[in-house]
Amino acid sequence: MKAFILSVGDELVLGQTVDTNSAWISQQLSAMGCDILAHKTVGDDQSMIAAAISEAAALVDLLLVSGGIGPTEDDLTRQALAGVLNVPLEMNDTWLAKLDEFFKQRARAMPPSNKIQAMIPQGATMLDNPAGTAAGIRAAIQRAAGAPCEIFVVPGVPKEMKAMFELHIRAFVKQQTGGAVILQKKLNTFGMGESWVAEKLGDLMKRDRNPSVGTTVAGGMVSLRVNARFESLDRAEHEMVKTVEACAEKLGDLICSEDEVTLAEVVAVLLREKHLQVATAESCTGGLLAKMLTDIPGSSAYFKTGFVTYSNQAKYERLGVSMEIINLYGAVSETVVDAMSRNTLRLAKADIALAISGIAGPDGGSPAKPVGMVCIAMAYKTEARTVEAVARTFNFPGDREMIRDRSAKMALSMLRYRVLGTKMPF
Repeated sequence: MKAFILSVGDELVLGQTVDTNSAWISQQLSAMGCDILAHKTVGDDQSMIAAAISEAAALVDLLLVSGGIGPTEDDLTRQALAGVLNVPLEMNDTWLAKLDEFFKQRARAMPPSNKIQAMIPQGATMLDNPAGTAAGIRAAIQRAAGAPCEIFVVPGVPKEMKAMFELHIRAFVKQQTGGAVILQKKLNTFGMGESWVAEKLGDLMKRDRNPSVGTTVAGGMVSLRVNARFESLDRAEHEMVKTVEACAEKLGDLICSEDEVTLAEVVAVLLREKHLQVATAESCTGGLLAKMLTDIPGSSAYFKTGFVTYSNQAKYERLGVSMEIINLYGAVSETVVDAMSRNTLRLAKADIALAISGIAGPDGGSPAKPVGMVCIAMAYKTEARTVEAVARTFNFPGDREMIRDRSAKMALSMLRYRVLGTKMPF
C-alpha cells in the first residue's frame, strides 16, 4: 500500500510552524507496512490544495491530508476536495447538532462561521472528531488504473489529528496491509565520514536489498537507517536482527548506539558498569563536555568535577600547567592538553581525566593552527596504578558551534574506547 501525506497551511509553508504531523503519520503508517511515497506542504490556497490532491490521488492508494478544515476564511481544504470530486459541499446535520451542543455546554452562542465545519463534499463520509470542532472527511477518487485512492482529511492540530488517526485510520490501514510491517532501526557511529562507512558496508547498502540500509549525517554522527519490509512482524524482526548483526560485523565498535541513545548515555552506562570516575578540563568547549556527561540522570556516580580554564592564566592557576610549556608550544598543543589532563586527574582524584583545547573560531586561526584545530588528551590510571596519557590533534570542519560539539563528542569517543579496552579505529 502506497501513501501520500499532504499538509496544508501558510504557517507551514512560511516556516512559522514546524510540520510535526507528517513525521508522526509517516511513523505510524510505515510501522503497519505502508510505503510513504512523498510528503508535500501547500499554503492556504484552494487551487494549490486541489492540484496537490489530484496529483497525489493519481499516484497512491491512500492520501492523508492534515489542516485547512477550521472555521476561518483561510481554511479551504474541504472546498478544494469538493472541487476535485466535482460535487458541492453539503451540511452534515449530525455534526451540526454536535457543534451546537458543544457551544451550549460552554454557555456560548455558536458563531455562524463555525457552521462550515459541519460541511463536507456531497457523497463523502463525515469522520467524528473526539477532540475538536472540525469534522473529518473520508472520500475516494477513482484512478485511471487500479483501486480508488482513499482520502482521509483531518485537522492540523496535532492532538486532534492523532485522536482521529487512532479512531478512523489505523484499523483501515491494518486491514489493507494484511499485517505487513516496516520495522526501523537506527545504528549510530562517530569518528569516520559517511563515505568511509558506506564503503565498509559494501553490498549491505544495495538499493534492492531488504532490509535496506542507508546512511544519514546529523551532529557529526553518521547513522545507519535499517528498514525491514515484510509480510509479518516475525519475519521482519528475524531479518532485522540478521542485518544489524551484519552491519556490526562490518563496522565493529564504530557503532556506538542504537536509535536515539546518545554517545554520552552510552559512556555513562560504561562508566557505571566499570565503577570509574571521570573529570574534565576544557578550554574552547567552555564546559560542553561536562554538560554532556552530567545531562544524564545519576551522573554523580561517575562524574567527579570539571574545570573550565579558558585563558592561559587559568590553565596555570587552576591546573598548574607550566607557563613555560604554554609559551613554548602554545595553548592549542598536545603538550599542553597532556599536562591539563594529567594535572586534572591528580587534582580531582579521578580514574580518567579529559582535556580539550582548540580554536573554535571564527577568529584566532593561523596557517600553522587553523580554525577547527583541536587537541584532546586523556589521562588515566592503569591497573598498576601508574598514570598514562594519550593526546591527539584533530581538525574539525564547520562553524564555532559545530567545532565545539564535535570536540566534546570526540572526547567522549576517546573515553568510550578506553573504557571498552579497545583501540580507536581512527
